[in-house]
Amino acid sequence: MLSEINKRSRSIASALVLLAFAAVPLLGQRALLEKLIQRRVLPNGLEVIVLENHGVPLATVEVTVRNGSFTQSPAYAGLAHMYEHMFFKANDQYPMPDQYIDKASELGAVFNASTREEQVNYYLTVPSDSLDGAMRYLVAALLGPKFRQDELERERQVVIGEYDRNESQPFFRLEEAMGHRLWGDQWSRKNVIGDRQVIATVTPAKMRAIRELYYVPNNSVLIISGDVNPESAFAAAARIYGGWPRGDDPFVKAPVPPIPSLQHNDAVIVEESVNAVTVLIQWQGPSVRKDEDATFVADVFSDVLNNPQSRFQRKLVDSGLWQGVLVNYYTLNNVGPITVSGQTTPERLRDALKALFAELRAVAGPGYFSQEELDATKANRSVTTAFGLERSSESSHTIGFWWSVSGLEYYMKYNDEMARRTANDLRVYATKYIIDKPHLIGVMLPQDDRRRIGLNEKELVAVGARITP
Repeated sequence: MLSEINKRSRSIASALVLLAFAAVPLLGQRALLEKLIQRRVLPNGLEVIVLENHGVPLATVEVTVRNGSFTQSPAYAGLAHMYEHMFFKANDQYPMPDQYIDKASELGAVFNASTREEQVNYYLTVPSDSLDGAMRYLVAALLGPKFRQDELERERQVVIGEYDRNESQPFFRLEEAMGHRLWGDQWSRKNVIGDRQVIATVTPAKMRAIRELYYVPNNSVLIISGDVNPESAFAAAARIYGGWPRGDDPFVKAPVPPIPSLQHNDAVIVEESVNAVTVLIQWQGPSVRKDEDATFVADVFSDVLNNPQSRFQRKLVDSGLWQGVLVNYYTLNNVGPITVSGQTTPERLRDALKALFAELRAVAGPGYFSQEELDATKANRSVTTAFGLERSSESSHTIGFWWSVSGLEYYMKYNDEMARRTANDLRVYATKYIIDKPHLIGVMLPQDDRRRIGLNEKELVAVGARITP
């Protein structure tokens, strides 16, 4: 869960940042980001990024590690997340249970962490005069974790509880069934919550193995944002984190195997007691480090189709065939999924799917995307970025994500690259990754409705195949 700063605390200074950003032409936003963001690399390989914003007297310190589910073999499925839970536990400097958590309270900190496919991040937001203490606080857990057996036993039950709550949700079975089909034998590298048995049998030795391999400065970034002096922040970073010993490149020691390509159309039907028919259609999309340009186009493509005024929404939602349809690409290095999701009724399911695939084919035709739509999408992304910069803690999380997935350079040029995309780029992207490409259709509906309409997986595969010329 990301920390929130009360909106009422916004000051004239933060408002000026927002206004300055919004006033910059779309093709000049990188220049402004380069003024706001400073970065250096310490001799041990730790990248330090500082984002100065004196809007409120708060500072956020965040450490992001290139870890997450993409590093997990089946034997470690879910343990990147388990490590996150063990981070705020006993360490050499605070060796007793709860002593480390108590120290955060003394600092007046709001703190948390999260695990995703390609990153794990840890952060504290503190009064700006506690910045030095916050930086020392995080480094204590990085340098000397204890992985006490008693604390591991306790957190194991907490994580299994999270697993149980996820498993009790209707969408869990659908997403898990589709994950196995879409990612094949590399499903563990997409499955953040992991495997119950792996979590239940985790050992301190496995935690230490994760730390030794991935928790090294040359696989991490330190982000300092808010009411800070950049030069002082860099000096403190060198003083406090400079002794963190450099490690081997984890991805040379333990290469991440490639995701197997989806070879053919497939379908999954999951029966759950839900009020509407839920449909997920997924493709294997681009990898940001292999086809960077396509990832920028993918976001423009999704934004245009999700606009309520777009032809796509008018044809599918305003017609009444779908209650709602959402297009999404999730930017990742280890292959990001393209997802079209929606809800409809059992009676309309067949017609809704036919119309959806027909409309996806139509996007490759001339004139489908207007310049007005593209301009509106670019402007919206610009404003969204501006509002994100207004809150330093949110900016830290955003920077940490992009640093892990693609590098800071990608984030710095994001809006400028978005602004360059043309209608033809969108058509090329759809043709390369969506139209006539192998995909997976997942449908979740009540058992009685499935029997009543006689739905089967073979039929769903055939519906998807009909878009082929």
